[in-house]
Amino acid sequence: MNTLNDILNLIDDEDVEFIRLQFADVFGNLKNVAVTPGQIERVVSGRYSFEGKEVFGEEVSETLYLKPDLDSFVILPWRPKQGKVGKLICSVVTTDGRPFNLCSRSVLDKTIKAVKEKGYDIFVDPECEFFLFNNDEAGHATTHTDEKGGYMDAGPLDLGENARRDMVLTLEDMGFDIKSSHHEKAPGQHEIDFRGDAGLKASDDVMTFKFAVRSVAKSFGLHATFMPSPLQGQPGSGMHLKFSLYNKEGRNIFNTSEETADYFAAGVLSHAAEIVSFTNPLVNSYKRLKRWREHGRKEADRSLVTVFEEGGERCVDVRFPDPSANIYASVALLLMAGIQGIDEKVSFADIKFKGLPGTLKDALLKSEGSSFVKEVLGEEFTKKYVKEKFGEWDKYLDTVSDWEIDEYLLKV
Repeated sequence: MNTLNDILNLIDDEDVEFIRLQFADVFGNLKNVAVTPGQIERVVSGRYSFEGKEVFGEEVSETLYLKPDLDSFVILPWRPKQGKVGKLICSVVTTDGRPFNLCSRSVLDKTIKAVKEKGYDIFVDPECEFFLFNNDEAGHATTHTDEKGGYMDAGPLDLGENARRDMVLTLEDMGFDIKSSHHEKAPGQHEIDFRGDAGLKASDDVMTFKFAVRSVAKSFGLHATFMPSPLQGQPGSGMHLKFSLYNKEGRNIFNTSEETADYFAAGVLSHAAEIVSFTNPLVNSYKRLKRWREHGRKEADRSLVTVFEEGGERCVDVRFPDPSANIYASVALLLMAGIQGIDEKVSFADIKFKGLPGTLKDALLKSEGSSFVKEVLGEEFTKKYVKEKFGEWDKYLDTVSDWEIDEYLLKV
């Protein structure tokens, strides 16, 4: 556990001149502000404020504050060696120090504490896929890649291996335990697997992972995107989340009882349709999910959430989320769905699962009407998220796409 003195000593020893305070908006997008070391005591005491409406919308009239997690402090390896830059991940709190209702990190923290009261510690092992694309001459991102690599191909087919190697080394410098890295199925698609952690730390790590991958890609003149399906007709990027639960003796309860793992998995599947607008939050997300709708119903259902064993450890592998998700809200929802499955001893035979929604609109309607989602995330968070995402859907409907021009311009 880091103390303020630990961080002050590290700042002094490593010549750190800036500290980035990072936090998430309601959609899980990374926000940050930089402060100098002279401000760190003010920050740690919870006195760094910002205008809530600028991040969370006009309806938020109050001043909000950042509450840093001292254990999240790390120096960014790609920044200058002199005048270094560090970062802290923060939760958002109100003037009196209470968790802010629209802070998804606080929502997850509250959820994990509730699960701990039931006697469980949560462990999450994420697997994040992403694409590397070229930038154009002006430095703008494209969906163009010069490579033709496929699953686990090596160079010269895998033109991204040098960037991926530097990403791995950078992540290791930041304390990540990297298990493996490889080229994925689609051209320009990659995966770097890192060892999971306790639920809040694992979710913070996903935020840091995406931040680091984008930063290293930029140094290679590339753009890293976690958009689920950027290439027509190619596999999309997923973010498998593998859950394990440990009892007070530190034993994985899924190892001691496969039935309990099945209950957890069935609980997740029973709420999947209500949760998917958070785990798969983009219009584009549903192009990746299309592959599950094309399989037979029972085969597709079984592959969405599976009980998985690796290295003698059993976990529940939730396969439908993608890396554009708000990781904090997603883990909170999936965790509570699984815990409810255990509490109620839900079996797959009990579930009347009719498949995942086919569009973002359909998914939002499911979330909007879900008492489960509102109970986990809160009424205010759910209402804000769904309202803003419906606005995104309306913008999509109002946009004339290239497909429409190609399909109709000469025909009608």
